[in-house]
Amino acid sequence: MFAASVTATILIINILLWWLLLPKLVERKISRFQNDLVNKYYDEIEIMYRKMRGWRHDYHNHIQVLKANMSLGEYGLARDYLDKLEQDLREVDQVLKTGNVMVDAILNSKLSMIQERHIAVDATAMVPGDIAVSGIDLSVLIGNLLDNAMEACLEIPEEKDRFIRIYIDIVKKQLYISVTNSMKGKARRSGGSFLSSKEGSHGFGLPRIDGIVSRYHGYLNRQTENGVFATEVMLPLVSAFCGDGANEQPEDKK
Repeated sequence: MFAASVTATILIINILLWWLLLPKLVERKISRFQNDLVNKYYDEIEIMYRKMRGWRHDYHNHIQVLKANMSLGEYGLARDYLDKLEQDLREVDQVLKTGNVMVDAILNSKLSMIQERHIAVDATAMVPGDIAVSGIDLSVLIGNLLDNAMEACLEIPEEKDRFIRIYIDIVKKQLYISVTNSMKGKARRSGGSFLSSKEGSHGFGLPRIDGIVSRYHGYLNRQTENGVFATEVMLPLVSAFCGDGANEQPEDKK
């Protein structure tokens, strides 16, 4: 009887310890995932900046080539050379200038990757520099949305059928983010939630988006039909705060 009581007590203690420690363990794992994600973004941005520094380093050589063409009267060659330089500069120049440094960094990094993967992209973004959403939260949110869109597009065999549309703006004192992309078939659901096709730590992408929207008392809407997936996010900016209530219907965007 005594032994059974001791066993039951130990079992109860273990359950209580597990119940108390589990949230911290999950939070720590998610925090590691978030830090790894942000570090990856900075690595991608560094690649883009290295391309820009390389172009500037070669600037003097480009000028000398053009001067030589002009002095020899080879104006056609000079024009062709300028066309190539223009294309090269277009690849390293920022694709978007939103007004927010962190959003510029993440968006331009991801847009560069999208274009390298031969995915048609249409992007419009305007974001104030000082908004009541942390830079890390914006990085994780936008980065995950675009990573998911890219991965869905890459499952489509024909490059001509791949596309991503991005729209970010301030609408009635809320940050509005819309990402629409092509995909193969339809997204999988479990009840009212969409399932990630990724395994391991990558599977934290959807929950991280959900968690950020929830903390800012925002609105999240995901829709899918055959061949298309769309996500809408709205985050209040007047008095953004952390809490439990989320996914309330936003004001009309029209």
